[in-house]
Amino acid sequence: MDELGSDKERNAYPMGSGLGRGGGVEGTYAERLDTRCLLPRIFKVGHSFVGSIDQGTTSSRFLIFNEIGEVVASHQLEFTQIYPQPGWHEHDPLEIVESVEKCIDGAVASFQAKGHRIDAKAVGITNQRETTVVWNKETGKPLYNGIVWTDTRTQALVRKLKEHDGHEKLQSLCGLPLSTYPSVGKLLWLIENVPRVRDAYDNRTLAFGTIDTWLIYRLNGATARNVFVTDPSNASRNMFMNIHTLQYDSALLDFFHLNPIQVYLPAIIHSSDPSRFGSLATTSLAITPITGCLGDQSAALVGQKGFTAGQAKNTYGTGCFLLYNVGSDPVISTHNLLTTVAFDFQGQDNFQFIGDSSQISALAETVEDNGGCVFVTAFSGLFAPYWIDDARGTILGITTYTKRGHIARATLEATCFQTKAILDSMERDSGHKLKELAVDGGMCNSELAMQTQADIICIPVNRPIMRETTALGAAIAAGLAVGVWSSVQDVEHINTEGRTTFAPTMTKDKAESIMFALWERAVNLSRGWTN
Repeated sequence: MDELGSDKERNAYPMGSGLGRGGGVEGTYAERLDTRCLLPRIFKVGHSFVGSIDQGTTSSRFLIFNEIGEVVASHQLEFTQIYPQPGWHEHDPLEIVESVEKCIDGAVASFQAKGHRIDAKAVGITNQRETTVVWNKETGKPLYNGIVWTDTRTQALVRKLKEHDGHEKLQSLCGLPLSTYPSVGKLLWLIENVPRVRDAYDNRTLAFGTIDTWLIYRLNGATARNVFVTDPSNASRNMFMNIHTLQYDSALLDFFHLNPIQVYLPAIIHSSDPSRFGSLATTSLAITPITGCLGDQSAALVGQKGFTAGQAKNTYGTGCFLLYNVGSDPVISTHNLLTTVAFDFQGQDNFQFIGDSSQISALAETVEDNGGCVFVTAFSGLFAPYWIDDARGTILGITTYTKRGHIARATLEATCFQTKAILDSMERDSGHKLKELAVDGGMCNSELAMQTQADIICIPVNRPIMRETTALGAAIAAGLAVGVWSSVQDVEHINTEGRTTFAPTMTKDKAESIMFALWERAVNLSRGWTN
């Protein structure tokens, strides 16, 4: 078949974790199938603007913000979701790039129609993580569709890897356990099963990248400039990078039998850099430098200004992702969580972190409780902290009394229960007691969901008035690189007005001994459905 189509300084380590797949509100994967979008978001600082591209799982957007974090203009496009077989999920890499470019032009046109003048100093990028793209480094053309982070085709391959000597040492090096989640399994599958990918590997023309690398490469003009880089927040999700050195590790590559001479790996650079990400080659922002790059969940943590150990954020979208700042040194989890890089800002503190939601919320509000129903939304298995790859979506406790509202309420509660499971593990690993949970994402629009979350975790939940924190984080990374802001302290005032705090109203005994205990029982009953 032919190819497809037309110096770190200071690091910070959050303990990161997407919730187990199946915690979503829209009946999708709930671990990370959030709508990660491409959005060059633009921040006004005086007469300067900073853009931010946020590439998502289902759509691409470009938003423009003013200096206090208000959205001034935006543009969004959905792109094709490809499901060749059950459990397989793919994207057309070229369609993703095209959608980003159209969103940039659309948002700028909207912004200018309102009488504003664009003077963009820089653009930042935030993106869906783990999604794997391979291309021919000589032609710049993709060799296969991108394999999306939700894809589970590597399940058998991962189980074989777990039989190899030394697999138990991997997490201490890269922060991740073996699962279908990281990029490594997707790359190995492509080399083993797609002849043109294998040929490129054998001929030393195979380029590998996650969506950030692919976008930066193509937006710079592909082979014309050959800008081939990534940042630690994205590289820490592929299992090739040492979590302590922030560089590729020969022991990890050797374990996976990958020869770095045969596969072209992107250079790992600071998340905020004034020159090494290149610049836009086309669109209405052509020649604007790209100066910041963060994986979407890390960007959301930055957007929430989670710069201090013991702070955490949870993003509720089509999926749900909780990141907890454990400080400036990596903490390798002993409670089944992931350790990953939040960001690596040169000269700044860096941390390693580990249907429509409104309709579901309205339906859930028609009943007083879940009516005895528990919904384990494990549509593609459960990830952290359970790591049950043969679990599937399971609804328990249905009786003749059960109404649609009870199922809707159980769906919302599933995300909240998974959040609690993650938080409990994070607190045990980090030694820090969380005092408050910052939240964002579509589901946090639900007053019921946020109150339920506060009740189940028994701590306050803090919701900002402007919830586009993922793109805000990418713009902050870009702005720091070019001096729009001189330090993280300069952005502390952004998006602080109008926050809503949800205080717990349930007793801790009821939250833990009754509700959460029932959830844990249901999780155990969801095992074994794919064997």
